[in-house]
Amino acid sequence: MTGMTSSARPHLNRRLAEFGTTIFAEMSALAVATGSINLGQGFPDTDGPEEIREAAVRALRDGRGNQYPPGPGVPELRTAVAAHQERHYGLSYDPDTEVLVTAGATEAIAAALLALVEPGDEVVALEPYYDSYAASIAMAGGRRVPVTLRPHEGGFRLDLDELRAAVTDRTRLLLVNTPHNPTGTVLDRAELAAIAALAVERDLLVVTDEVYEHLVFDGARHLPLATFPGMRERTVSIGSAGKTFSFTGWKVGWVTGTPELVGAVRSVKQFLTYVASGPFQYAVAEALALPDSYFEEFRRGMLARRDILAEGLTAAGFEVFRPAGTYFITTDIRPLGETDGLAFCRALPERAGVVAVPNSVFYDDREAGAPFVRFAFCKRQEVLREAADRLRGM
Repeated sequence: MTGMTSSARPHLNRRLAEFGTTIFAEMSALAVATGSINLGQGFPDTDGPEEIREAAVRALRDGRGNQYPPGPGVPELRTAVAAHQERHYGLSYDPDTEVLVTAGATEAIAAALLALVEPGDEVVALEPYYDSYAASIAMAGGRRVPVTLRPHEGGFRLDLDELRAAVTDRTRLLLVNTPHNPTGTVLDRAELAAIAALAVERDLLVVTDEVYEHLVFDGARHLPLATFPGMRERTVSIGSAGKTFSFTGWKVGWVTGTPELVGAVRSVKQFLTYVASGPFQYAVAEALALPDSYFEEFRRGMLARRDILAEGLTAAGFEVFRPAGTYFITTDIRPLGETDGLAFCRALPERAGVVAVPNSVFYDDREAGAPFVRFAFCKRQEVLREAADRLRGM
């Protein structure tokens, strides 16, 4: 009987049984197999600033970070994160007690939810949502309660009445993502004020995913929820270097909040990766201190890319929701005579030599997301033009 298990129970923890392999792995493999342009997964095809890459090399050569860094993160980076929050938003954090460095934002999300959510707690999240949210809530034993962003006047909007109705006596936490992946929505001051008032009124904790904070367009502004009255003491804010500096493989993220909240997240984080990305932490500390001109140029470059792809998708017949933030464009495939985004994306590499991601995987209500497909525009302009040409030729 060698090799047989002692139980017929499935190997995978049943809390995670619904997740399987991520859509990003499936679509990226499809891109490789077909030689297609991969506009599915959100990673740039060029590296970030040379001076920051050299800062990482310098740290490696100087022996900084080659051994375990401090559990909360190297002091230089924690100080730089605090300075960044003060400089851009007027938020003051103590680098020693209110900043925690994580292995990217994904670990920060997991650690925050595992720390703050207990079995049976409800977590209200804006749908569609980044797939790790659902998995992290499940691992914590929580129950996710989606509030759906719906198409409205060329974008996706949050229904504040629906949000209020989703909160019950079992709600522990609001999970807010702005700028929002995948829809590109940037919540405005009135929406954020309403979320803040609700959190204060119902005494809720809030976790905010702000990794696209420096990618906002068309006059939109990123306003951290922690800046609103009553919110600093109840908000765990999450940031990341990967999206802002185009070094997604370095996996350097951070959490800011009160000593009590950060301490809770740190208690979990130490049993996940313990520490990570030692030499890269020193480089990211330098990156966060780059002048305003870097952030402006970065934003302008992504705006140009957005417009190239948006115009190409429109010419190819998609309905395009031009994003106010992030580096993703959501499209509606119904004008093309299609209704099933998953089937469309699986066929697209053979039809057009382009890979995209179906938004339905980011929804509990798969029907609500069925006709929507996401394209990433964090690629070189010539790659986006080629992708647009291929899509027009479908």
